[in-house]
Amino acid sequence: MLEKIKEVMAEAINVDPADVVPEARLAEDLDIDSLAAVELSLELEQEFDIRIEDEELAELKTVQDILDLIEKKQNN
Repeated sequence: MLEKIKEVMAEAINVDPADVVPEARLAEDLDIDSLAAVELSLELEQEFDIRIEDEELAELKTVQDILDLIEKKQNN
C-alpha cells in the first residue's frame, strides 16, 4: 500500500516518491500545506475508494497516519 500512496502523492502534489516514508511528516518533511492536503485526500479517496472526513484529514500528520487511516477504512 505504501507504494500506491507514493504514486498518488507524486502525481497529485508533486512529492518525490523517495521522500514518502512512513515516518515522514506531511507539513515539515514533505511541504504539504492545507490546499495540497485537500488535493491529496481527494486523490486518495478516488484511488482507495474511501471517504476521508475533514476532521480525519486534520489529524493526519505523517505518512504512517495516512496508511493507518486507509487500512482502517478498507477494513470497515
